[in-house]
Amino acid sequence: MFVYSIRSATIKFVCAIALSLVVLVSLVALIPSYNAKEGTPVASDISYVKIYENSDRIAFIEQFGWKVAETPLETVEVCVPETFDNVYLGYNEMQKEQGLNLAKYKGKTVTRYTYKVENYPDYEGTVYLSMLVYKNKVVGGDVCSADVNGFVHGFEAPTV
Repeated sequence: MFVYSIRSATIKFVCAIALSLVVLVSLVALIPSYNAKEGTPVASDISYVKIYENSDRIAFIEQFGWKVAETPLETVEVCVPETFDNVYLGYNEMQKEQGLNLAKYKGKTVTRYTYKVENYPDYEGTVYLSMLVYKNKVVGGDVCSADVNGFVHGFEAPTV
């Protein structure tokens, strides 16, 4: 037979810790997550899954506020290389900034869909949005200009 005793101070301490955890979880669950632009969702609000058909891709793109042509300009299968060179390392850093990581898909064949962006702010040139999809999930992508000295960034619109 074992006898175990607990002091009342120990019980109070455990209860205080449990109550603190309940309050912390409640705060995290109840506080809305928005970035500096009023009403714009942060990356945690964006759904990257259940991309089965073109309408799902369009809905994904619209989460970022982009308006694109209904039909992709290009749909191609691309292989993510096993070893990243400097270009892929830089591109993957951009993916990591938007909560994605192409390193998980090294050696995998993904589908790249390219759409023409119709509402890029304060820019007259042609802008494209490319998204990489693997097994009905967006795993990478970017928004870029077609100009030689253009730009490339993640799905989020740049802040001015």
